[in-house]
Amino acid sequence: MIDRPSRRRFIGLAAAGAGAAALGPIVLAGCDAGTPDATGASVLTPSSSPGTVGGPGAAASTLTAGPAPTDAGFSAPPLLGRPTDRSITVNSLPSTTTSFHIEYGTEAGRYERRTPAQDGVAGRPVESLVGGLEPGTRYYYRVVTPTGPGADRTVVTRREPGTPFVFTVQGDSHPERAGKQFDAGLYVRTLGSTAADSPDFSIAMGDDFSVDTLKTVNASTVRDVYLRQRPWLGLVGAPWFLVNGNHEQASRANLDGTPDNVAVWAQTSRNSLYPQPAPDGFYTGDTEVVPHIGSLRDYFAFTWGDLLLIFLDPYWHTPGVVDNAFGADRTTKAKRNVWDNTSGEAQYRWFAETLRSATARHIVVVTHHVNGTGRGGATAAKSYEWGDAAGYRTNRPTWPKTIHQLMVDHGVSLFLQGHDHVFAHEVVDGVNYQTLPDPANTNPSSDNADAYPGAVIHPNSGHLRIGVDPDRLRVEYVRSFLDRSDEVAYAYEVR
Repeated sequence: MIDRPSRRRFIGLAAAGAGAAALGPIVLAGCDAGTPDATGASVLTPSSSPGTVGGPGAAASTLTAGPAPTDAGFSAPPLLGRPTDRSITVNSLPSTTTSFHIEYGTEAGRYERRTPAQDGVAGRPVESLVGGLEPGTRYYYRVVTPTGPGADRTVVTRREPGTPFVFTVQGDSHPERAGKQFDAGLYVRTLGSTAADSPDFSIAMGDDFSVDTLKTVNASTVRDVYLRQRPWLGLVGAPWFLVNGNHEQASRANLDGTPDNVAVWAQTSRNSLYPQPAPDGFYTGDTEVVPHIGSLRDYFAFTWGDLLLIFLDPYWHTPGVVDNAFGADRTTKAKRNVWDNTSGEAQYRWFAETLRSATARHIVVVTHHVNGTGRGGATAAKSYEWGDAAGYRTNRPTWPKTIHQLMVDHGVSLFLQGHDHVFAHEVVDGVNYQTLPDPANTNPSSDNADAYPGAVIHPNSGHLRIGVDPDRLRVEYVRSFLDRSDEVAYAYEVR
C-alpha cells in the first residue's frame, strides 16, 4: 500500500490555457476563481456569462438533438465495455440476420487487423472480443458487414501510470419520467457534451433502467427498458460501466428460485446488452454465480493509470428489500430497519482487501447511494452499516471497521453516488462525498437539498468530468442547457 494522507488537500483549478482532455492548465469558461466553499476548499464559481466546454475542438453550442448514428444492419450503435490493457469488448445489436466482423488499427482510417466473422440474428446482441492490443494505445475501429463498413469509431486501452486521462459520470437519468425529470433533447445535449470530453470510459450511476412504472412486467418489457438506452448511451462512444439503482429492481429480494421474476429479467438484460466486468485477472470482484443469471457483475474494481476504481452494490447482497419494494407502496419502506441492508460478508471482505492492497495514487469508490436507501451524503455517512461504529458492536460484530472508516483510513480521494438528483459536494473526514445531478432535468431546482445541510449545491442538469493525473483529481460539474452553451458550474481538485 502506498502512503496516502488520510485527509487530502482541496484547491481551486488554474484558469489558464486550454485542453479538456490533456490535464494541463485549463480554461474553465464561465467561472471565476478563488471562492472558498463550505468544505474549506478554494474552488471556481460560476461567473455571470456562461462559456462552452468540451474536449479539444469541441463546442457545446454545436451539439444538436438526435440519436447516435447507427450502422446499416444494426438497430443501435455498438456499445463498448470491459476495457483492459489488452482488449475491448464490442457489443453489437443486429437488426437483421447478417455476418459481420470488426476492423481495427492504430491510425484513423487505416484498419490493419480484423476479428473473425460472426453471425448475427435480429434483436440478439453479439459480443466481439477485440484482443491482442497494446496498453495505453488509442485504436480506431469499425463494424463491417457484407454490404460495407459502418462508421469510424475509437477507443483507448488502459493508461499506464503517470499518463493523464479523463473519465465522465452521469447521475440518474430516469427516462420513464418524461416531462418531470427527463427531457430527451436535454439528455442528448448532456451526452453530446460528455462525448466532447473524449473520456476513456463513462459511468452511469443507476436508475437509468427503471422498471417500477411498467404496466406489464415480463422478460420482454423489462428488456425493452434496457434497449431504449442504447441509442442515447451510444452517443458517448466510450465504454460504459453501469451501477444498479433501486429502481432497476435487480436485487436478491426479488428472486424466487425461478427464471421468471423481475430481478432475473433486469440483470440478464443489463449484462447481455451492456458488457460489464466479471473477475478475470484484470478486474476483481463478485465471484458468486446466481441461478438463471450467472455472474452478477455487480461489484468490481480495476486500475487505470494512477486510479483505482471500486464499484459497490447493496441490492444483490441483502435478503430483504433495500429501498422501494417492487409493486408495493412507499409506506412499507418507512417501517424497515436499515441495519438489515448489507453489502454482505463477501463484498465487505473484498472491499477491505482491495483498499488494503491498493497501490494506485488515487482511489474512487462508486455506488448508487450510501446504505442503498435514504437521502443525503454527509448526513448518511455515519449511519448504519456505512458509518455507525457504535452500532457495529451489535449489528456487525465481526467487521472491524465501518465502510466509511475504511475509506478514511486508506485515503480514498472521492466517493460518488446518485439517487438524490442533486449536485452536492461535501467532505467527511477528508473524503470527498460527491452526489450526482440529473443529466436531463429541465427543472433547475435542487431536489433533496434539505438532506445536504452545509453542502455546496448546484441545480440540475449535466455530468461530471473527472481528470486524473499522478498529482491530482480534477472534478468539474459541466452543466447542460437547452437554450445556451454548457458551462462549468463548479470545480475542485483533490491532491
